[in-house]
Amino acid sequence: MNAAHVAAVTLAYACAAAAVVGIGYTVLASVLIGRFFSRAGAEPSSFPPVTIVKPLHGNEWALLDNLSSFCRQDYPAPVQFLFGVHDSADPALQAVEELRLLHPDADMTVVADARLYGPNRKISNILNMLPQARHDMLVFADSDVSVGPDYLRNVIGTLQKPGVGLVTCAYRGQPDPGFWPRLSAIATNYQFLPGVVTGLALGLARPCFGQTIAMRRDTYERIGGFDPFARHLAEDHAIGEAVRAIGEEVAIPSFAIAHACVEASATQLVAHELRWSRTIRRIDPLGHFGSALVHPFAFALLALAFSGAAPWTWPLVLIAMVARLTLKWRTDRALRQHCRDLWLLPIWDIVSFAIFVASFRSSRVIWRGFSFKVDGDGLLSAVQDE
Repeated sequence: MNAAHVAAVTLAYACAAAAVVGIGYTVLASVLIGRFFSRAGAEPSSFPPVTIVKPLHGNEWALLDNLSSFCRQDYPAPVQFLFGVHDSADPALQAVEELRLLHPDADMTVVADARLYGPNRKISNILNMLPQARHDMLVFADSDVSVGPDYLRNVIGTLQKPGVGLVTCAYRGQPDPGFWPRLSAIATNYQFLPGVVTGLALGLARPCFGQTIAMRRDTYERIGGFDPFARHLAEDHAIGEAVRAIGEEVAIPSFAIAHACVEASATQLVAHELRWSRTIRRIDPLGHFGSALVHPFAFALLALAFSGAAPWTWPLVLIAMVARLTLKWRTDRALRQHCRDLWLLPIWDIVSFAIFVASFRSSRVIWRGFSFKVDGDGLLSAVQDE
């Protein structure tokens, strides 16, 4: 038996072991995701006025529909909608004007301000808007999310629980038309979301998602405002950690909002996923390494390849695929959405594993056309492309 054969056999067994552990993780995630979304929602004890802060950039495909969903809230108290752009000619403002016509009674304020405080333009946009926020309940929500009519009630109800300083929301993928957005939604719904739910259940995850960050004004002031996060790529994660550092809890209610998946090409999709993966590797290296377990199908295929298609590897590939499909079915059921695009799941599993491996090659990310390096604190520093 030569050295190459020994190495191949060793790799086959190592990949098989990783696949078995990954299958166990997938089964556990399938159970936990149903439990997470079956919890009762939180009803507010009172209804304080709220300012919803919406940083905008560009006229996204479903922007008007997404913004409209926030105007259809079942919330019996004043709500201020605060929209911000860096450029007064930003096409997103056309959607805001259409929104005014659809909801003439809504309280809307628009801020156009080009000032920047760091490479994170979203944080700069928010900082420019906040002087116009009139209410002490602040809900920061991305432009590319859609919510149900009970969203604000549940968020404020959760924020009113003892010890809670910030509320964030899990999210599912809502694809724009096209193949690549559908593949992006597969990544969100059947890899990212189950990972979040499982990490929370096991006490291994400390998430905070920029799609929704709700806090009181006094909490905002106690963490020093958002100025310290203008150089962070993962500013949402950093904000969550800052709230925990002052002794308050980051809570996630038992519903998911819809996040638009807009990547219109393979290049955009891979760049987005690689940026996210490299960022997680820098701010949580151990957790990122452990996320290898979400790839049982890829490991089973590697075991098949390294073993020379040994008979014992074929059932492993089948079991891994069945486990992944079961997780998809359970997730769709928990989210109350149609089970579709089954054939895309194995395609994404292979692409996702390749992105995971590539994430270890560099700490450089491309964000809005500019190159940055991300350090261990998630801070951005500009680099020159070669």
